[in-house]
Amino acid sequence: MVEECRKCPLWKNRNKSVFGEGPPDAKIMLIGLGPGYHEDREGRPFVGAAGKFLNKLLESAGLKREEVYITNVIKCYLPENKVTEEEFEACTPYLDKQIEIIDPDHIIALGNTAAEYVSRKFKIPFSSMERAHGSTFKISTIIKELRITFMYHPAAGLRNPPLRNVIEEDWRKLFSYIF
Repeated sequence: MVEECRKCPLWKNRNKSVFGEGPPDAKIMLIGLGPGYHEDREGRPFVGAAGKFLNKLLESAGLKREEVYITNVIKCYLPENKVTEEEFEACTPYLDKQIEIIDPDHIIALGNTAAEYVSRKFKIPFSSMERAHGSTFKISTIIKELRITFMYHPAAGLRNPPLRNVIEEDWRKLFSYIF
């Protein structure tokens, strides 16, 4: 269980692990980097300022937060918002299991770390968010077709105000892929 995980040093700083939330049969899964201060306190993903912005972005794409499954690559508080390869490798088996159980039709990777994870897992080319943002890929398996979209992390728009317009436009365009 994530609450008892000690595979990397991040467990030492966490108050609550943040596994994810949303309907177990959600068709859309959002994957971010990892919990910040507010998420660590509440044990829920995207509840701070980036979460408030994400809620607005979801709305602009015709979605409600309650309809999607939201999780992160990293499940414990990341004080510096930077992840090591050790932390990445420790947490991704949990994320792999979440994807298997939720079985979404569409995965939205929020930010570089999530995009790197998704690109490795599904063998999609990814060089940078600057080049890939707003791009949607279709992955076909024997069982289903999965869409994967790379998006800037909502926090990027808060840290870099000119990027906010780009992020909002990407989410408005996402509406056409979803509906």
